[in-house]
Amino acid sequence: MPTTLPVPIQFELPEGWRAASPDAVGAPGAAFVALHPQPDAGFTANITIDGDYRPDAATLPEIADESVERLRQTAASVEVTERREIGSADAPGLTQTLTVSAVAGGVRRDLMQSQVYLSMLDVADPRQRSVIRLILTATASQHPAVLEDFRDFVRTVRPDNDAAS
Repeated sequence: MPTTLPVPIQFELPEGWRAASPDAVGAPGAAFVALHPQPDAGFTANITIDGDYRPDAATLPEIADESVERLRQTAASVEVTERREIGSADAPGLTQTLTVSAVAGGVRRDLMQSQVYLSMLDVADPRQRSVIRLILTATASQHPAVLEDFRDFVRTVRPDNDAAS
Protein backbone atom coordinates (compact mmCIF):
# COMPACT_ATOMS: atom_id res chain seq x y z
CA MET A 1 0.00 0.00 0.00
CA PRO A 2 1.40 3.44 -0.91
CA THR A 3 2.45 5.61 1.99
CA THR A 4 1.10 9.04 2.74
CA LEU A 5 3.42 12.02 2.89
CA PRO A 6 3.70 13.73 6.28
CA VAL A 7 2.90 17.08 4.64
CA PRO A 8 0.85 17.71 1.50
CA ILE A 9 2.83 18.88 -1.53
CA GLN A 10 2.03 19.84 -5.08
CA PHE A 11 4.14 19.44 -8.21
CA GLU A 12 4.04 19.19 -11.98
CA LEU A 13 5.29 16.17 -13.90
CA PRO A 14 7.61 16.69 -16.85
CA GLU A 15 6.01 16.27 -20.26
CA GLY A 16 5.46 12.63 -21.20
CA TRP A 17 5.94 11.20 -17.71
CA ARG A 18 2.89 9.39 -16.31
CA ALA A 19 1.76 8.58 -12.80
CA ALA A 20 1.66 4.92 -11.79
CA SER A 21 0.39 3.04 -8.77
CA PRO A 22 3.29 2.49 -6.34
CA ASP A 23 2.00 -1.04 -5.61
CA ALA A 24 1.70 -1.91 -9.31
CA VAL A 25 5.33 -0.98 -10.01
CA GLY A 26 6.82 -2.61 -6.91
CA ALA A 27 7.34 0.56 -4.84
CA PRO A 28 4.87 0.11 -1.97
CA GLY A 29 6.81 2.47 0.33
CA ALA A 30 6.43 5.37 -2.09
CA ALA A 31 3.66 7.95 -1.86
CA PHE A 32 3.90 8.70 -5.60
CA VAL A 33 5.57 7.18 -8.68
CA ALA A 34 5.95 8.56 -12.22
CA LEU A 35 7.32 6.60 -15.17
CA HIS A 36 9.29 7.82 -18.18
CA PRO A 37 7.64 7.01 -21.53
CA GLN A 38 10.71 5.32 -23.06
CA PRO A 39 12.36 2.37 -21.24
CA ASP A 40 16.09 1.81 -21.70
CA ALA A 41 17.26 -1.78 -22.09
CA GLY A 42 14.09 -3.02 -20.40
CA PHE A 43 14.25 -0.61 -17.43
CA THR A 44 11.84 2.29 -17.06
CA ALA A 45 13.26 5.45 -15.53
CA ASN A 46 11.11 6.57 -12.64
CA ILE A 47 10.55 9.35 -10.17
CA THR A 48 9.39 8.41 -6.69
CA ILE A 49 8.34 10.54 -3.75
CA ASP A 50 8.33 9.49 -0.12
CA GLY A 51 8.81 11.22 3.18
CA ASP A 52 8.82 10.94 6.93
CA TYR A 53 7.99 12.98 9.95
CA ARG A 54 11.43 13.67 11.52
CA PRO A 55 11.18 15.41 14.89
CA ASP A 56 14.65 14.11 15.80
CA ALA A 57 17.86 16.11 15.50
CA ALA A 58 19.22 14.13 12.52
CA THR A 59 20.82 16.34 9.89
CA LEU A 60 19.95 15.98 6.22
CA PRO A 61 23.36 14.34 5.52
CA GLU A 62 22.60 11.80 8.29
CA ILE A 63 19.15 11.14 6.84
CA ALA A 64 20.73 10.70 3.39
CA ASP A 65 23.25 8.25 4.90
CA GLU A 66 20.33 6.25 6.34
CA SER A 67 18.82 6.01 2.85
CA VAL A 68 22.13 4.81 1.39
CA GLU A 69 22.40 2.13 4.08
CA ARG A 70 18.84 0.90 3.40
CA LEU A 71 19.63 0.70 -0.32
CA ARG A 72 22.84 -1.24 0.41
CA GLN A 73 20.71 -3.94 2.06
CA THR A 74 19.07 -4.77 -1.30
CA ALA A 75 21.63 -3.74 -3.93
CA ALA A 76 24.88 -5.43 -4.89
CA SER A 77 26.73 -2.13 -4.57
CA VAL A 78 25.94 1.51 -3.84
CA GLU A 79 28.34 4.44 -4.10
CA VAL A 80 27.68 8.10 -3.33
CA THR A 81 29.32 10.00 -6.18
CA GLU A 82 28.16 13.52 -5.28
CA ARG A 83 26.46 15.23 -2.36
CA ARG A 84 25.76 18.86 -1.59
CA GLU A 85 23.54 20.87 0.67
CA ILE A 86 21.14 23.28 -1.03
CA GLY A 87 18.48 25.78 -0.04
CA SER A 88 18.54 28.13 2.92
CA ALA A 89 18.29 27.98 6.70
CA ASP A 90 14.52 28.39 6.36
CA ALA A 91 14.20 25.77 3.60
CA PRO A 92 17.18 23.42 3.78
CA GLY A 93 17.76 20.66 1.29
CA LEU A 94 20.34 18.16 0.13
CA THR A 95 21.07 16.48 -3.19
CA GLN A 96 23.06 13.35 -3.77
CA THR A 97 23.85 11.14 -6.73
CA LEU A 98 24.34 7.40 -6.33
CA THR A 99 25.62 4.69 -8.62
CA VAL A 100 23.85 1.43 -7.91
CA SER A 101 24.37 -2.10 -9.14
CA ALA A 102 21.19 -4.06 -8.50
CA VAL A 103 18.92 -6.74 -9.88
CA ALA A 104 15.80 -5.18 -11.41
CA GLY A 105 13.35 -7.20 -13.46
CA GLY A 106 15.50 -10.28 -13.02
CA VAL A 107 18.52 -8.61 -14.65
CA ARG A 108 21.58 -7.08 -12.99
CA ARG A 109 21.66 -3.42 -13.94
CA ASP A 110 23.92 -0.42 -13.50
CA LEU A 111 21.61 2.32 -12.30
CA MET A 112 21.96 5.89 -11.15
CA GLN A 113 19.86 7.67 -8.59
CA SER A 114 19.53 11.39 -8.13
CA GLN A 115 18.03 12.08 -4.71
CA VAL A 116 16.73 15.37 -3.31
CA TYR A 117 15.86 15.79 0.37
CA LEU A 118 13.64 18.72 1.33
CA SER A 119 13.16 19.68 4.95
CA MET A 120 9.77 21.24 5.65
CA LEU A 121 9.12 22.88 9.00
CA ASP A 122 5.72 23.42 10.56
CA VAL A 123 5.10 27.17 10.42
CA ALA A 124 3.40 27.14 13.84
CA ASP A 125 6.05 24.94 15.49
CA PRO A 126 9.47 24.78 13.76
CA ARG A 127 10.47 21.81 15.95
CA GLN A 128 7.96 19.80 13.89
CA ARG A 129 9.92 18.76 10.80
CA SER A 130 9.12 16.55 7.86
CA VAL A 131 11.60 15.44 5.22
CA ILE A 132 10.38 14.77 1.68
CA ARG A 133 12.59 12.65 -0.58
CA LEU A 134 12.41 12.91 -4.38
CA ILE A 135 14.26 10.20 -6.31
CA LEU A 136 15.07 9.73 -9.98
CA THR A 137 16.20 6.20 -10.84
CA ALA A 138 17.44 5.45 -14.36
CA THR A 139 19.94 3.26 -16.14
CA ALA A 140 23.43 4.71 -16.13
CA SER A 141 23.14 5.26 -19.90
CA GLN A 142 19.73 7.01 -19.75
CA HIS A 143 20.37 9.08 -16.61
CA PRO A 144 21.94 12.07 -18.43
CA ALA A 145 18.95 12.22 -20.80
CA VAL A 146 16.29 12.30 -18.04
CA LEU A 147 18.17 14.35 -15.43
CA GLU A 148 16.94 17.72 -16.74
CA ASP A 149 13.33 16.44 -16.58
CA PHE A 150 13.96 15.57 -12.93
CA ARG A 151 15.46 18.99 -12.22
CA ASP A 152 12.42 20.63 -13.84
CA PHE A 153 10.15 18.45 -11.69
CA VAL A 154 12.03 19.32 -8.47
CA ARG A 155 11.65 23.04 -9.23
CA THR A 156 7.85 22.63 -9.17
CA VAL A 157 7.63 20.88 -5.77
CA ARG A 158 6.13 23.06 -3.04
CA PRO A 159 3.93 22.73 0.03
CA ASP A 160 0.24 22.38 -0.80
CA ASN A 161 -1.16 25.02 1.52
CA ASP A 162 -4.66 24.57 0.08
CA ALA A 163 -4.72 20.92 1.21
CA ALA A 164 -4.10 21.95 4.83
CA SER A 165 -7.18 24.14 5.04
